[in-house]
This record gives sequence, structure tokens and C-alpha cells, in this order.
Amino acid sequence: MKPVVVGIDGSSSALDAACWAAVEAARRETWLRIVFADVFAQVYLPELPTIPLPETYSDAMARQARTWLDRAEQEARSAAPDVEVRTVSHTGGAAPVLIDESQRAQLVVVGSRGIGGFTGLIVGSVAVALCAHGHCPVAVVRQAPADVDPAAPAVVGVDDRDQQEPVLTAAFEAAAMRRVLLVAVHAWHEVGSQRAWKDFNAAGQAAAVHAEEERYLAEAMAGWADKYPDVAARRVVAHGQAARALLDHAEHAQLVVVGSRGRGGLSGLLLGSTSQQLVHHAPCSVLVVR
Repeated sequence: MKPVVVGIDGSSSALDAACWAAVEAARRETWLRIVFADVFAQVYLPELPTIPLPETYSDAMARQARTWLDRAEQEARSAAPDVEVRTVSHTGGAAPVLIDESQRAQLVVVGSRGIGGFTGLIVGSVAVALCAHGHCPVAVVRQAPADVDPAAPAVVGVDDRDQQEPVLTAAFEAAAMRRVLLVAVHAWHEVGSQRAWKDFNAAGQAAAVHAEEERYLAEAMAGWADKYPDVAARRVVAHGQAARALLDHAEHAQLVVVGSRGRGGLSGLLLGSTSQQLVHHAPCSVLVVR
């Protein structure tokens, strides 16, 4: 059975991610693999005979990695005692190591920031690379499981008709496992000047477009209630940018589920702008589905 994989780096955010991943592995009835990527092991530092050292640099890093892995394993076991946990340390950068791990995982989990606390920069870049090039869904964790309201809903962004099935499957599965409401959000916005928008709105065309978008969302959600009868779903059509609409609903959610690209996305090239904004700015955890 494919595991849930979590990447750790010794930060408090990584420990939160390890706990979140352990709970998620319990929900999925699978095992947890905790991974550390040691990029510094690739750096060659020659030994200097005139400066005796108690241990080599590589030995010191290996010892530090073991300490971080042991701490993450301890936290994960506390969060989900019945989940099997395995740890591994790889040589290489975090992004390529975790992308490789994603080939053999059902989910890869990372924290929202790394050592130093630069939110959205250090681990954020790893998350973006994973979401763009990984082989399975990626979760970016904002909170420890103990800090999450278990009754808070899950939110899913519904956009591209051709890509919606895996996204909606992941969203309904997440809501079913958590036994919470699923809020399906679809946003539309106009392109043009403010004057053009006023004329468009005054002519009643905006209302017609909004009604059409409501029909689109209803069609996209059709049939899912039969597949997941225990999941209550609410549809929301918003006027404005998709990222803004999803961020608004994320304020009161425990998880937001989005696709890796929106309408017109170029497969395998770039992560969609909406997904990127959520990865960097969402107040709750984000699940990006490729």
C-alpha cells in the first residue's frame, strides 16, 4: 500500500506537518514515511589535518538528521499511535527528493515554512515545485491537528471541467473522512475596463452570466451526492478572482482542495496562479491535486 510521505527539516512547521500527515495516514488506513533531504551532504569539505575535529561535517549532519527524524517520528506517533511510521534520510535537495518520493506515495505533505520562519519562501518553493512536478497530490500544512477545528468544513475550488474529476474526488474523500460539510466554490470575473463593466452590469448581462456560472457549477457537482451520500455539499458562485474567493472561504475551513492549474493551464509547465496564491497565503491547509 502506498504511504503518506512527509518531508521534514527540523522546523516546528515540519513537526506540525508530521503530526498532520500521521493523522491523515490513519484516516487513509496506510503507513507514514518521514523523509529528510540533506542537501549539504553534496558539498565537499576537505579535511584539514592542522585542525583536529571530533567528527567530520558529514557525520555531524547525519547525527543532526537522525535527531530531527527521531523527533518527528515521536510527534507523529503521539498524534496517531496506531499508524506504522518509518523514517529515511536522503542526500539531495528537498524538492527533487520529495518529487522522487511522490512516485511511490498517495500523498506528500510539507509544512508552510522552514527553518528561519520565512513563510511562503523556503518550504513554499519546495511546495510549488512539488505541486507542479509531483506525481501525487500535495498537502501544504498550516496548523497542527490539535489546532484545527474538527467541525470546520472542507472547501474545493471548481474551475476546469476537464480537470475537475480528480479534484472533486479528493475533496469529497477528504470531507467524508472528516465527516464535515464540503463547500464547492466557483468564481468568475470580467475582463475589461471599469466603465465597460458598469455598462455590462447595467444592461443586466452580469446577472445572466452569473446564472450561467451557477448552472455550470450545478452540472459539475451533479452525481457526486450519489457517490458520497454521507457528505453534505453547498455550492457557492462568486464574482471576482478565484484565489480571493477561495481565500475568503478558507478563513473558516480546515482544508482547501484545488487543482494544479486552472482553465487554459499548460500541463507540466507552471502551477496555476490560484494554486500558488493558496499555497502561499491560505490560513488553513491546502491540498493540490494533479
